[in-house]
Amino acid sequence: MPSLVSSTQRQCEKTAFAFYCAVREGLAVWLLEDMRNMEVFCWDDSRPRSFSPAEALLYALVHDHQDYARYLLNRFSVSALSAPRCKFCCCHRSSMPHLNMAVRYNRLAILGMMVETLKSSDLKSWQQVYLDSCSGCAHEVDAGKTAVQLAVELSRPDCLLLLLAHGACPQGLDAALERLDLSSMAARGHAQRCLDLLLLFLPKLPILHRLQNEPQHWQSLLGNEMFSWLCGLAPPPLLLQALRTLARCVPGQISHLPNFLQPNSWQ
Repeated sequence: MPSLVSSTQRQCEKTAFAFYCAVREGLAVWLLEDMRNMEVFCWDDSRPRSFSPAEALLYALVHDHQDYARYLLNRFSVSALSAPRCKFCCCHRSSMPHLNMAVRYNRLAILGMMVETLKSSDLKSWQQVYLDSCSGCAHEVDAGKTAVQLAVELSRPDCLLLLLAHGACPQGLDAALERLDLSSMAARGHAQRCLDLLLLFLPKLPILHRLQNEPQHWQSLLGNEMFSWLCGLAPPPLLLQALRTLARCVPGQISHLPNFLQPNSWQ
């Protein structure tokens, strides 16, 4: 019996790898679904089972198979965003990995599909919990981070705007400042834009007195007006006030503004 079980497990691993390769190669959606439903199995709890839509969506995210991701989200809706079983710690995840995966791989198109699927769901309270969930398994590289925090850490401004515009909690101001401080000149633009977006969507900004410990350094990075505002020494620039109002009222319009009204144009 042990050898039979081992042989079955090896066969599952082979078919699972074949499915992974098929998604990577961008095969047609109908073929991938035929494989998932009839030919491919993963090994779980000492027995084979089919891949769930949520697990298939993770493969689509890794390999940027947008057509397959679109099909899974249209066909299974929020079920495709559910938490797959973690095979490393033998427990169900306490959070959903799809948003973090989309941010880490910078899959903006699929991230947009996912947040639109959440938006169309009738479970509005669950939508907010999902947007602000953290990666829960301790062995994961993004453990304990929300998708917003990860977008700030990796300087993914387009992903960050998409998440914030759909209601994700604006977190990570300290990380955004640290990222701006440590970024090279070539990477500073994306780090600056992430900071600008957080400043637009934060409902109430904490006064950052610690910036005054190195005033010249932070003034050179932030500009005089922004530095004074963040230190509580002056009100925000008028354009920034107007954009913060726009972000509260019609957040989805921020990305459609002309260049001279985009975040960082007040500096």
